[in-house]
Amino acid sequence: MSMQQKVAIITGGGTGIGRETARMLLAQGARVVLNGRREEVLRQTAVELDPGGERVALLAGAIEDPATGQGLVDLAFARFGRLDLLVNNAGIFKPTGFLEHGPEDFQAYVDVILKGTFFASQAAIKAMVGKGSGGAIVNVGSMWAEQAIGATPSTAYSAAKAGVHALTRNLAIEFASQGIRVNAVAPAVVETPVYNTFLSDEQVAEVLPGFNAFHPLGRNGQPQDIAEAILYLASAQWVTGTILQIDGGVMAGKH
Repeated sequence: MSMQQKVAIITGGGTGIGRETARMLLAQGARVVLNGRREEVLRQTAVELDPGGERVALLAGAIEDPATGQGLVDLAFARFGRLDLLVNNAGIFKPTGFLEHGPEDFQAYVDVILKGTFFASQAAIKAMVGKGSGGAIVNVGSMWAEQAIGATPSTAYSAAKAGVHALTRNLAIEFASQGIRVNAVAPAVVETPVYNTFLSDEQVAEVLPGFNAFHPLGRNGQPQDIAEAILYLASAQWVTGTILQIDGGVMAGKH
């Protein structure tokens, strides 16, 4: 899929991986609709990426609400007349011991990560089927859905991301005959603002470098590393149902 004049929805599009994906799509001639909870962050990102306001639209809202997913699709058609790509990137993360998870905490992971991906995909696929020319979905999964890491206990997060991986494969099979490809990326440690939601700036600067050696390639991931993989899956016409490990070699084996 050439990105020229294509239209993409990106959830969690205000910062980190979502923002970088939007930047790269715009550089290739696409138009994007950004979603996130914080409207002020979305507006700042939109102005920075598209000062003229012609190729970026935004809709703030909780992605676990099916109305938000449908609203994003409606906005894509209202502003740009089509929808070609959905990037399900919204997520939350905080290492938490299994016995420390409460019902509300657990539900938040399921809501934002799994329910959000499910219903945004449902709205997008309905539109893609309706226009009859196919499309692509790229989900942001996680290495933690494939492998437990003792240093970062993340049972609720991992379970929700594992659901995203299963959803990816199921949608790929169900809608392959209609030209809709569904894939996922599974990152390891990527330096994004998510760590600032539970660590101070000073703690982030101290803690994150300690994970460089965890990756065989010797460094943590950057948003660009993941965005490049997302764009590959968005355009790779004979790839569907794939969980692409973008992890600096972690899943290849022990080192």
